[in-house]
Amino acid sequence: MSLRPRLLIVCEGAKTEPNYFLAFKVTNEVYGKGLNTVSLIAEAERRNRQEGPFDQIWCVFDRDSFPADDFNRAIELAASKKFRVAYPNEAFELWYLLHFCYVDTALHRSQYAEKLEECLGRKYKKHDSEIYELLQAKGDEPQAVRFAERLRLHHSPELPCSHRNPETTVDLLVQDLRRILKRRGY
Repeated sequence: MSLRPRLLIVCEGAKTEPNYFLAFKVTNEVYGKGLNTVSLIAEAERRNRQEGPFDQIWCVFDRDSFPADDFNRAIELAASKKFRVAYPNEAFELWYLLHFCYVDTALHRSQYAEKLEECLGRKYKKHDSEIYELLQAKGDEPQAVRFAERLRLHHSPELPCSHRNPETTVDLLVQDLRRILKRRGY
């Protein structure tokens, strides 16, 4: 990979995830599409055909209330196309919460806001354009990475991804973004 790799990040969420990843200032090619899991993979493929080639293509989507088969199929489809997936099961806010504490029991997506408000010391807003800065100031990203890795070890690899709750692979994308920034001298 070159010093300035072309990176495409296509997100299910229209604002929450794009706001977070754009704050890294590694790529402007972060798109929030509001699409379901399988449609998101097709969108990444379309963008790669029209705007590529990209050195890395990431698809970011939550487990949410999508059918388990759709979630699992999207992960398999992305892998078959050599795309990488950054998913949280159940909600993207799991990644934020891991900056503050280890969570190994399933939470409903509505519970994340309350827990984040306790950690941030302010009201959590879903599409907050300042969340990256807040997490950098008040949270612990290296800890979040360790906790995400620990969560993946918590579940059997034979268990379908849709049933691994909580779990996230967002840390893998964050680590790639950090490596790119480091190579650029930041």
